Amino acid sequence: MRRPRICARSGARSVAPAGWCDVATVRAGNPYWVAALLSFPWVAPLLRVALASAYVIGGVDKLMHFHDAMLEQQHFGLNPGWLWAAITVVVELGGSLCVIVNRWVWLGAGGLGVLTVVAMVVANDFWNLSGAAHFGALNSFFENLGLIAALVMATQLADKRKNRSL
Repeated sequence: MRRPRICARSGARSVAPAGWCDVATVRAGNPYWVAALLSFPWVAPLLRVALASAYVIGGVDKLMHFHDAMLEQQHFGLNPGWLWAAITVVVELGGSLCVIVNRWVWLGAGGLGVLTVVAMVVANDFWNLSGAAHFGALNSFFENLGLIAALVMATQLADKRKNRSL
């Protein structure tokens, strides 16, 4: 039988031999399996597409139904409606393209973030609502805030990867 070892720092006794432990196998703070999954070359492009997908769908839909997009902008008090709808389409599609192809991510994500802030304040004014409308607008407001945070994180990640390649 093995004699228990005593830890010099804590004085704790241990009879377990030191050895391989999956829990301790981490890379950059993540468990090995998470790091392995994130290291696949298709993961980052897929995540960029997923992040921009709502904007791509919204931009294409507004482009195909421009009159409705114009009326939507006017409904929220953004006049002239045609100008705000055109700006929205350009930012949604152009910003998404920047994020997806990982070029000028700061510009694309920044434009999408500003557009999202405008939408949050104009369309999700939970402070003026009550009941179920308040609840829905409050949830949408903070979901959009999380989306803005994800756009900022995408910009940070793109910047770190670019600096690593220099």
